[in-house]
Amino acid sequence: MAEQMMHDGAAPLMIAEGLGKTYGRLVACRDISFNLYSGEVLAIVGESGSGKSTLLQMLSAQLTPSAGRVSYRMRDGVTRDLASLGEAERRFLFRTDWGYVHQDPAMGLRMAVSAGANVGERLMAVGWNHYGRIRDTATSWLERVEIDTSRIDDAPRTYSGGMRQRLQIARNLVTEPRLVFMDEPTGGLDVSVQARLLDLMRSLVSELGLAAIVVTHDLAVARLLSHRIMVMKGGQVIEAGLTDQVLDDPHEGYTQLLVSSVLPG
Repeated sequence: MAEQMMHDGAAPLMIAEGLGKTYGRLVACRDISFNLYSGEVLAIVGESGSGKSTLLQMLSAQLTPSAGRVSYRMRDGVTRDLASLGEAERRFLFRTDWGYVHQDPAMGLRMAVSAGANVGERLMAVGWNHYGRIRDTATSWLERVEIDTSRIDDAPRTYSGGMRQRLQIARNLVTEPRLVFMDEPTGGLDVSVQARLLDLMRSLVSELGLAAIVVTHDLAVARLLSHRIMVMKGGQVIEAGLTDQVLDDPHEGYTQLLVSSVLPG
């Protein structure tokens, strides 16, 4: 009820109902349900093997659930079950409405072509065809993610890890998607680079009014970026709520250990 009031009756952007994934006798995820609204950032946290990455893959239609379903509200206002979409429709969603930021930027970039081409390709995928306009927009986005625009014609393989991650963010956000999935977006970066990247992501998500689902084992990332949080253990959500409330006053013993940084990432 409180959640409905908070969103003024707006229809959810994404609905997960009873999601589960099994591999033989191994249960990777079990009975996960939630609503995500436009402009809201949800963090999914837990140690390695908790099921959070499996959940993200189901939510982003990269993995078919063994149980339950994921529905998404399209731009025409119609909410559709992702399982009912054809492959071409899913690819279209990823080109237009969705972004996906990988922990390893090499998975989300074309490493052999220029930075400008990486951003420009995404624009061309949604119908842009004017070279000058594409290059100007790519240049503008490099500035926004704090990459020296003199590096626009350099390939990402010549970039540092932090620069690659910022370029991947530019590539994803240039088409103004409605929902961005982030899988350990600051993993593998040193602390000072992480802090800068987090500040950048927070400002861009807020400025563009994006919805985002962030998978992380780092509670600092969850606290800085998210409005709500789900804590996973053994494939299940064991605690959920507003981020500050859960992290400042965790009820479950596991969450208390996680907050105390006792558990590994």
